[in-house]
Amino acid sequence: MSPNDTSFPQASGALPAQEDKTLALITHLSGILLSFIMPLVIWLTNKDKPEKAWLTGQAKEALNFQITIAIAWVVAIVLSVVMIGFLLYPVLLIVNLVFCILAGIKANEGVDYRYPFALRLIA
Repeated sequence: MSPNDTSFPQASGALPAQEDKTLALITHLSGILLSFIMPLVIWLTNKDKPEKAWLTGQAKEALNFQITIAIAWVVAIVLSVVMIGFLLYPVLLIVNLVFCILAGIKANEGVDYRYPFALRLIA
């Protein structure tokens, strides 16, 4: 797999181990309360383990999405100064909640989940 390849390494059709699916579920759902902390920890602890490639891919995906949400929060807070940013607060909360739950469900099924919009900063 080349360093520029953004696909997840589950193309062989083999399902990930149940432990990896559970950790991916927890990684995605943790974004609701812990933002990018848990995805970062899971990615850093497993990135050098080839047998955890699927889990690492899911952790990177969750980390990229949570970084995107964090950037959106900063923009919303800055826009609050001009009285429109507060309208984004409930939108950001709902978007984060819905997409983290969807990602967690798919990860628990062993499916590679890609958030529909996320800055892919960690490749």
